[in-house]
Amino acid sequence: MSTRCQLRFVRTLEQGRTADPSEPVAQVYTHSDGYPEGVLGRLRQLKQLLEATCSVRGPTYAAAQYVFLEKLASLSLYLDPSRRPDRRLDASSPADVCDPARMQHLSQPLFLLGHGVEDPRAGIHGDEEYLYVVAIPEYKLDHTEPPTWEVGVSEACGFPRWDAQTDTAFCEATWQFEGSLIEGCREFAATR
Repeated sequence: MSTRCQLRFVRTLEQGRTADPSEPVAQVYTHSDGYPEGVLGRLRQLKQLLEATCSVRGPTYAAAQYVFLEKLASLSLYLDPSRRPDRRLDASSPADVCDPARMQHLSQPLFLLGHGVEDPRAGIHGDEEYLYVVAIPEYKLDHTEPPTWEVGVSEACGFPRWDAQTDTAFCEATWQFEGSLIEGCREFAATR
């Protein structure tokens, strides 16, 4: 069974509320592995990578880079030479992976599915188990210590779902954790 989730990337978290729904954000749908220890671990890995490469550009870029890293992780399944020929790609370059003629034997490959960029005004699908808010502050070139990323993790299914109006899910969610990404990783024993 998939653990679906939505991640909303913002600039700041408001005190006492996880995010201002009118603030411009980027929102990502993830079809599986949306449990807190996995998501927070992947966010920690993303933060470390972006800081090490001086590639932090704010919430919208972080959302795109999160999707990219998730796609890379699922692509490795299809490059595994030990998989059956009908379940793998013979690719030696990124261009090979993008060649439709090389993928005709694959039905809905995971690296092309599983993640989507969402319109935050539209709410959520309604089948998610978790919501996340990821606040990425502005980075300054003269910072010796990188700023802290703040996160909010909803209660499992603690927001309007299936038969409710889902456009207010992030505003109405019950949050089991709000704090720094590092504290969240400790709280949920995130690995990676």
